[in-house]
Amino acid sequence: MSSHAGPTGHRPEPDDAEVGRRFAAGEEQALAWAYERFAGQVHGMAVRAFGPGPDAEDVTQQTFISAWTGRAGYRPEQGPLPAWLVGVCRHKIADTWARRDRQRRTAEAAVAQAQSAPATAGPLVDSAVADRVLLLGELDLLGQPQRGIIELAFFEDLTHAQIAARTGLPLGTVKSHIRRTLERLRTRLEVDDAALHA
Repeated sequence: MSSHAGPTGHRPEPDDAEVGRRFAAGEEQALAWAYERFAGQVHGMAVRAFGPGPDAEDVTQQTFISAWTGRAGYRPEQGPLPAWLVGVCRHKIADTWARRDRQRRTAEAAVAQAQSAPATAGPLVDSAVADRVLLLGELDLLGQPQRGIIELAFFEDLTHAQIAARTGLPLGTVKSHIRRTLERLRTRLEVDDAALHA
């Protein structure tokens, strides 16, 4: 292929080694190229670890965010960028397993505590305690603005419109953040419920 600019005015994309050098130099376009080329490989690792779903998607995003913010630690002369990204991904997978384990232990402790409470408390308290623990665990995973939105919705009982006014975010954005977080919570609740009754 010719190295001259085509009719659209774009130069051909650099090879992987050049992308690695530009990534290390902090060129944002190199981050876009890296994601385009290597996200599939990183996501594949995450899917092998957790199966398809939110955890695999989160690990993929966290890998690239962490790689970009920690790019000073990448040395192109010591190896190709995709190999370095695989290493970052392994750390993120380990972090996620550790977080899952902490959440499981917290949820189990909450359920045990609720079950040892006086019988007059009734089963509604048990599920409310477990739900609150799971919600707090889920909030730990969220960045802003999602965490702030969920806290306003759950702990201050604001409507979607009130949250949009308070945060300055579009109403549609507020609704989609809440919907996605509730979907993740539902999935986690179903998984934990299955584990408790296994």
